[in-house]
Amino acid sequence: MSTAGDIESLRGASDLMRLLDVDFEQLTPTRVSGSIAADDRHHQPWGIIHGGHYAAAIETFATTGAHAAVKERGETAVGVTNVTDFLRPHTHGRLQVLAEAIQQGRTQQLWQVEIRRPGDDKLVARGQVRLQNVAARD
Repeated sequence: MSTAGDIESLRGASDLMRLLDVDFEQLTPTRVSGSIAADDRHHQPWGIIHGGHYAAAIETFATTGAHAAVKERGETAVGVTNVTDFLRPHTHGRLQVLAEAIQQGRTQQLWQVEIRRPGDDKLVARGQVRLQNVAARD
């Protein structure tokens, strides 16, 4: 299980993390939960959240969990495939994200991620990310 300090250090780790405005609530080697921002910064020209925002969030949550699963072995995980389904439009309001490991092997992992509206728990997007376990860089 990751510490609160580990989670906090990830929030501002890059411009992308700041744009997603990720708030991790739980981070374990098999499950990651939290929320992302969804506001005007993330809109496509027609006023709804851009699908790339969902794809980036899905990969972020899956990769964060996958990394937690292999970091003690001196490895990290890198995305190989990201398949994201956009299920309903959304315009404003934080979204809940839940990522869970489906399969974790020696060389690859497969994660499933759901993004839901907190008010009615409706699924906005879902995705699946396959990751390769590789040696961590210094």
